[in-house]
Amino acid sequence: MHAVMAGIYVHIPFCASRCIYCDFYSTTRLDLRRRYADAICSELRQRQGELRQKVQTVYMGGGTPSQLQPDQLWQLFDAIDATEAVEVTMECNPDDITPQFARLLSQLPVNRVSMGVQTFSDHRLRFLHRRHTSDQARRAVDLLREAGLSNISLDLMYGFPGESLTDWHNDIDQLLQLAPEHVSAYSLMYEEGTPLHGMLAKGLVSEADEELSLQMYTDLTDRLADAGYEHYEISNFARSRQLRSLHNSNYWNHTPYLGIGAAAHSFDGRMRRWNVSDLQAYIDGMEQGTPIFDTEAIDADTFYNEQVMTALRTCEGLTLSTLAPAYRPFCMEQAATFIDDGLLTFDGQRLVLSRQGLFVSNIVMSGLMKV
Repeated sequence: MHAVMAGIYVHIPFCASRCIYCDFYSTTRLDLRRRYADAICSELRQRQGELRQKVQTVYMGGGTPSQLQPDQLWQLFDAIDATEAVEVTMECNPDDITPQFARLLSQLPVNRVSMGVQTFSDHRLRFLHRRHTSDQARRAVDLLREAGLSNISLDLMYGFPGESLTDWHNDIDQLLQLAPEHVSAYSLMYEEGTPLHGMLAKGLVSEADEELSLQMYTDLTDRLADAGYEHYEISNFARSRQLRSLHNSNYWNHTPYLGIGAAAHSFDGRMRRWNVSDLQAYIDGMEQGTPIFDTEAIDADTFYNEQVMTALRTCEGLTLSTLAPAYRPFCMEQAATFIDDGLLTFDGQRLVLSRQGLFVSNIVMSGLMKV
């Protein structure tokens, strides 16, 4: 596993338009960008002492961080002490990547770009209300490469209404032609409260058949393995161990991190904290010196459950010695049936999901948890 690192996550909630599947906190109130950038800098100053290690990873996510103005991005990176950071990731939308913006990224401390391509079908992009076209996605990768950014992660989605295996194979073909250093792939989810969920409820769309989704996932893992990618986490693939997402690996390894911005979550090993999911309230709170947030102390059972859930997502699996001694017998007792059924493997030290186990990971994880 990677060495213990401290990470900072900065949430930029601005979007030029909302995608129909998104349930992250985001807003189209672009007029508040300047005040928000100031508020983030205030929070960074106030909370500097909370990380007990040097910042090793920075992740600017959203929303759409590439919706910020260049001076606002400089302002934020000036406020983040990323001098010793190994990995500085920024999420970008393909349609925001112009030659000028790619150049700006190469001048900022950013050394990794994550882009939500989702699909190379213009028809499906329109369905999602994505603003970019497949051509723009390909062009964005070229522009980033030309600007010297050599660590690019692309997101893909599968299981669209009416999507066939042939459609999906075409997306994988086009992805592989771009040869990104990292790939994240997710099944299209119908989260409550999203327009997509509303369409499902009205019978305007229907979810992809489970067998088909499973086949799509299997085909993706096979194709990426053949192309030399390491499948290091349920939804994530890297061209080498060095190109794994260090920041996300911290989440799965239970490493402390600081979440800055509206709706951002933090974890210090014992406590979770989350900021208010309201842009105006967050800004007002920071401007008045009274930040609005909630906290939750993590009890032993919750900590164990989270260890199970995060570790089993990774190819390293759950190492028994990382569990509190009182939980080890319980864990092995619960795991016995899954091991017999071939869904988990155990080498005397680590429980790892088998290939079959990956497909039913939620059942296996909840089966090992304390309820």
